[in-house]
Amino acid sequence: MKRLMTLSVALALALSSLLAVAQEPERFVRYSQGGGDISWGMVHGDEVFQLAGAPYDTMEHTGTKFDMSDVRLEAPVDPTLVFMTAFNFRSHITGDPAEYPGLFIVPASSIVGPEDPIVRPAESQNLHYEAEMAIVIGKRAENVAVADAHEYIFGVTAGNDVSERAWQGGDIQWVRAKGSRGFNAVGPALVRGLDYKNLQITGRHNGEVVQGQNSNDLIFGMEEMVSYISSFFTLEPGDMIWSGTMGSTRAMVPGDTYEVEIEGVGVLENEVVQGK
Repeated sequence: MKRLMTLSVALALALSSLLAVAQEPERFVRYSQGGGDISWGMVHGDEVFQLAGAPYDTMEHTGTKFDMSDVRLEAPVDPTLVFMTAFNFRSHITGDPAEYPGLFIVPASSIVGPEDPIVRPAESQNLHYEAEMAIVIGKRAENVAVADAHEYIFGVTAGNDVSERAWQGGDIQWVRAKGSRGFNAVGPALVRGLDYKNLQITGRHNGEVVQGQNSNDLIFGMEEMVSYISSFFTLEPGDMIWSGTMGSTRAMVPGDTYEVEIEGVGVLENEVVQGK
């Protein structure tokens, strides 16, 4: 009887360990080698295991793997639609918050990865950083209720919504100021299984902490954003929704670096370079 009890305890501990492993967040990246094709991969330790497609479409492994040190990390997203949110932290607004999200779209061509520079256009006068959290949609969404929205959120990544304030104030629309080529850095990984309602977001300008807030301070949470956006637009797997930024921001100049760190995701770091 004592031996059976010991075995039962051992089995229970083993099962508990397996469940803990199963519940650990899953990390996904997009990567290339030597300027070749870009592939999706799942990260285990210091290795990346190639997937047959995007993780929200298939989890099939191809059997190919690489050391992380042997690949170039690309942006861990491949969206068709990129939705952004304005004035979604009280620390970034004056007065009362709006009754509904401040929503706008930027081109997918504005996305760059963790190993890419942020190129300051020659005409730019006042280029600012904006630390943000972004979610990636996992399945087609139309008219989704807030209570069901979590089923449509695949994972979380970090983003820097680079913004040209002079253009933002002078243009009729924000598309140039927020969506110019290479303005929106994303990475280093897309992570599934994090509590996106309670993640610390930190921004560092040349190593100095200049932004910081928790995602639980969002005026409109990510599930509310999925519901709101899907009532007007059809969201497809891979599409992105950004959180909006917090606090105040300052200008970046060539030679600067900006880091966005989200707990559980990692650190996104990009250097600012001068464009032609």
